[in-house]
Amino acid sequence: MPGADVVVEHVSKSFEGGRIRALEDVSLRLAPGEFVALTGPSGCGKSTLLNLIGALDRPDGGSIQVGARRVDRLGDLAAYRAHTVGFVFQFHNLIATLTALENVQVPMLGNTRGRRDRERRAGELLADVGLAARVRSYPTTLSGGERQRVAIARALANDPELLLADEPTGALDADTGAQILGLLRRLRDERGTTLLMVTNDDSVATQADRVLRLRDGPLDATRGEEPRSG
Repeated sequence: MPGADVVVEHVSKSFEGGRIRALEDVSLRLAPGEFVALTGPSGCGKSTLLNLIGALDRPDGGSIQVGARRVDRLGDLAAYRAHTVGFVFQFHNLIATLTALENVQVPMLGNTRGRRDRERRAGELLADVGLAARVRSYPTTLSGGERQRVAIARALANDPELLLADEPTGALDADTGAQILGLLRRLRDERGTTLLMVTNDDSVATQADRVLRLRDGPLDATRGEEPRSG
């Protein structure tokens, strides 16, 4: 499935009854299949913006469109999160009591795939991320890089149009982080999935097609087409 375009228009978000303003009038656009890095100082709202695009939260104002879907107006957010967008977090969030193969199947539970089809799909994805030999392993027996590979495979389980990655290399050493970044780039190139990645590491950010910097609300382009603010 080709990647989705993403259009964020004048989005704002606050918490604690408006006392904490996380985002103020932010706009950006991602082309289908583009790999964009979102950077900025801690606390500037990078993860908040990712959560809004991924429908883990709703904006106070503005609009968010992913493909043909107005995310800020969706009624069935669970279906959007399950089939349109995939998430990769800094900490893998794997279920400790499930094997790698079972963890990757979790997003597919409840859809029309049968058990054997889910297992086949999960096995193929684990092979894609270099873990064909570890499908029966539990998270506690995997290295940090291997656990993150399982998390990436899980995020791709339903072939999402958009992949959101929040500091995917932040908890890894430099060499393992570089491997995970290379894996994300390869999967993007092969699948055409749109990829938006939050990172505080400039060396990681420069591997993207384009870098956007968030500073207390507004966005600045450091490479590529300029997003709008205000």
